Amino acid sequence: MTDGAVQVIRSADRTILRLPDVTSRGSFPFAGNFDLVENAHGMLLVHNEDTVDAGAGFDRHTHRDMEIITWVVSGSLVHRDSLGNVGVLTSGSAQRMTAGSGISHAEYNDSWTVSGLPRHRDPVTVVQMWIPPDSLGLEPDYQDLPLDDALSGGDLVTVVSGMARHAGGTVGRIRNEHVALHAARLEPGQSVSVPESPYGHVFLTRGAVDFEGAGRLEHGDAVRLSRSGGQSVTALEPTELLIWEMDARAGSVR
Repeated sequence: MTDGAVQVIRSADRTILRLPDVTSRGSFPFAGNFDLVENAHGMLLVHNEDTVDAGAGFDRHTHRDMEIITWVVSGSLVHRDSLGNVGVLTSGSAQRMTAGSGISHAEYNDSWTVSGLPRHRDPVTVVQMWIPPDSLGLEPDYQDLPLDDALSGGDLVTVVSGMARHAGGTVGRIRNEHVALHAARLEPGQSVSVPESPYGHVFLTRGAVDFEGAGRLEHGDAVRLSRSGGQSVTALEPTELLIWEMDARAGSVR
């Protein structure tokens, strides 16, 4: 294990924004006039865990010059965008969106049919993460990433990456050469190791683990790592976790 800074962020310490049909828990300041780069960890600018009630969602809105990755924790999410993409994502799926010169999209709980009759009344929970792109004004792009089968083996699975070593594979491509996002589903006793990197971010979407050097972590807890990595993460119960590997920090490569 490489020596470095390890900071645990407990679930209860996150900022909570409660709307009538949406509850958003943010690991970084994201609403109002906050400087996203100033409050980032590594390249990670935004990290929100959003729970959306049945019949609710986010109406069409526009993003520019941002790489947006959404991970579905539970339930199902409908995505529609100005490029003509329409899809339904379920647990164990991710979507990668290059906002670039501008893309408009809407996302909502997949609880209603076209006729307006309820399919189900379950909430959907997602983790949305923002990463700055290498260049401004890129051509907008969108990609669905179903990973349920790949996660079944208990290994660390690369979800998206812009790093050279992942080029040419089946990994989702993100337009930032300094980052990679990994995910794992672990049964009790199974372990993965955190990649060694100048910056890292580990988040538990569910379950509980023993994190080497930091002790027990539970759903909603996160670890921010600097000049560190190699720690063993061992599941204490059925667990899902997301790990960002980053070799630079936001604002340092412009």
